[in-house]
Amino acid sequence: MPPPVFRFAPSPNGYLHIGHAYSALLNFDLARQRGGRLLLRIEDIDGARCRPEFEAAIYQDLAWLGISWEMPVRRQSLHFARYREAVDRLAGMGLIYPSFESRAEIARLVAERETGVPWPRDPDGAPLYPGAAKSLLPEQRERLIAEGLPYALRLDMAAALTHAQTLEWAEQGEGPGGETGVVAAHPQAWGDVILARKETPTSYHLSVVIDDALQGVTDVVRGRDLFWSTSVHRLLQHLLGLPQPVYRHHRLIEDAAGHKLSKSTQATALRELRGQGATPADIRRLVDLPNDLTTDLTKP
Repeated sequence: MPPPVFRFAPSPNGYLHIGHAYSALLNFDLARQRGGRLLLRIEDIDGARCRPEFEAAIYQDLAWLGISWEMPVRRQSLHFARYREAVDRLAGMGLIYPSFESRAEIARLVAERETGVPWPRDPDGAPLYPGAAKSLLPEQRERLIAEGLPYALRLDMAAALTHAQTLEWAEQGEGPGGETGVVAAHPQAWGDVILARKETPTSYHLSVVIDDALQGVTDVVRGRDLFWSTSVHRLLQHLLGLPQPVYRHHRLIEDAAGHKLSKSTQATALRELRGQGATPADIRRLVDLPNDLTTDLTKP
């Protein structure tokens, strides 16, 4: 049997913090413990926020932690053509449509529809798409695109679900409600998710399933905040005929207020901790990971 393949896939839109360190170290330790391989992927599809200095810092931080990975590193921004092929394939199945509302217009539509009853939200708390772009005639869509309007390419969830009756995944970690083992997927909870935009021919949901398949990833180990995103990923895997990895969603490293560490909230970066004299062993203690491989890490 081939060795298992793990991956760590950060976005270079800020400096890594100890939450990233935990995920990277856990992937690294599991790969070593199980005689597997560790890949590094740079998820840099957001050209407005991703910067070369952040990518360089990722390599420096991981090396300082003692993590090694296989070369070459996959950078998503170099593979837009591959993602576009997947979008075209889904469009050929009649599962993609463009929507033209801005974020502000979507917020206004949601507010108009919330007359005493909350508008449905996805598992992340964002409102489901409330527009009517799906009902536009082909010539209307072509005209709006020809006029240069920005647009998002959405998955027609209702149509997509006619291709997949029952979806599930193997969970070796735990979900936010303690879900583990065989977990039923509910992609409909996300509504008509965005798979690409006019200026960016992919999204996180689309690129992650394509990359995992192309890189032969067998074990996806990532934070619990992405647990229910797996429902969308399982649907896309089914629609595109991609293999299904095993998933392990791990606990999140939180701040003193119980909030997930985030680049957007200026969580203390690893490089700052290093500058203050912290060692890799200190980081392992902070995230409660052993310094050797005698502890069985395969249990949730």
